[in-house]
Amino acid sequence: MRTTLRWLLSLVVLIGTVSAAGTATADAPADVDIKDRVLAIPGMSFIEEKPYDGYRFLVLSYTQPVDHRRPRRGTFQQRLTLLHKDTTRPTVFFTSGYHVSTSPRRAEPTRIIDGNQVSLEYRYFTPSRPQPADWSKLDIRQAAADQHRLFTALKKIYDRKWIATGGSKGGMTATYYERFYPRDMDGVVAYVAPNDVVEREDSAYDRFFETVGTAECREKLASYQREALVRREPLLKKYEEWAKTEGATFTTVGSADRAFEAVVLDFAWAFWQYGDEELCTRFQDPATATDDRVYEVVDTVSGFSFYTDQGLEPYTPYYYQAATELGSPALRTPAHLKGLSRYGYQPARAYVPDGIAIRFKPWVMRDVDHWVRSHAQRMLFVNGEYDPWSAEPFRVDRGARDSYVLTAPRANHGAAIARLSDDDRALATAKVLEWAGVAPAAVQADPDRARPLARFDARLDKQDVRRELTLRP
Repeated sequence: MRTTLRWLLSLVVLIGTVSAAGTATADAPADVDIKDRVLAIPGMSFIEEKPYDGYRFLVLSYTQPVDHRRPRRGTFQQRLTLLHKDTTRPTVFFTSGYHVSTSPRRAEPTRIIDGNQVSLEYRYFTPSRPQPADWSKLDIRQAAADQHRLFTALKKIYDRKWIATGGSKGGMTATYYERFYPRDMDGVVAYVAPNDVVEREDSAYDRFFETVGTAECREKLASYQREALVRREPLLKKYEEWAKTEGATFTTVGSADRAFEAVVLDFAWAFWQYGDEELCTRFQDPATATDDRVYEVVDTVSGFSFYTDQGLEPYTPYYYQAATELGSPALRTPAHLKGLSRYGYQPARAYVPDGIAIRFKPWVMRDVDHWVRSHAQRMLFVNGEYDPWSAEPFRVDRGARDSYVLTAPRANHGAAIARLSDDDRALATAKVLEWAGVAPAAVQADPDRARPLARFDARLDKQDVRRELTLRP
């Protein structure tokens, strides 16, 4: 019976795809299970379901073309999750820009509009990677086409309004999706999304580190970096002993010494990305600290495991994209490390394994930046005052409509609408409700009364800030 039902639903989906109405499955009988409706979509496969009160949470896989321009030249399975509330509610399309979490999570806009949420894993992040991997097919246009194709399939079931969102690289992803498919979404909320328009001009980051926080905190962080490089010999020995015990290798970066220095150089960046001034007060004066203590502090903030081959491998797709399209921060070596740094900040291509061809395309980010400034519509960018990645933000100019760039005071890479000033928080919340088509009459009359429609859930709304202990969004 279930096989017959799925076959019939597949036929309905096929007819709906050809039909101009495009809403064939939206009117499916109320007693048809949402899992069956979703699995009736051609190419959709079931992985697992995890119970959660008030929702259905499904982990799924969707067949995508490796190359959307030439869809017959191979496919791969792209992992996604569905947090289903009700087909009569709006839907949030979330991506982290990296892997997808297979535990129930609700992005901030999902709570604000009390809706459904579709979360998509970014192409080429394991297990959503074609085999063998043709790296030339990893670019922002192909990734946007992944989202567009999945949205087109799901829109037949979730036919209310949609909001795209994501944080950091996910915020970038939501922005690029809007650039290439501006008619899909009814609004975009992009959190802490860096905008590296000119790859060789990154002085904004240098200025950020010269002024962020208090002078006392900046000096303490600089002292830890300086002390770690002054004590390079004993700390590197400790690092190499750890690597030997763990079986960690350094083929991609070239040596343990290069990896060690990269971690030390990332120290201030990683601190401000996830820390705050209060944390500074807990650090012992590095001049009086033992070698073990200096090593421990740097490891806790920056993470010595990251620049090993084993730490880098899961993020090869990011570094490939940074080296070919996205760009990456090119910081100058700070004055307090002159004469101590042997290698300086390395470009993204230094973290891509040999054998993967790299060609940087400088026009890609310029195109996106120009489009956002001139054509953005119903887009909201939320940045953090103390977040390094917000030093080069997206901006909207006269050509943009109903679009906003807001900064959360003293917020780091975990900046959120909830952390904005009172006026900005009310504006942002009201706009998300409006774009999703669920703004209560009271909010339409007075935006200052805007509040999330769903109650806070400590488990479901746990902020999923990616603690990437390295210089990566």
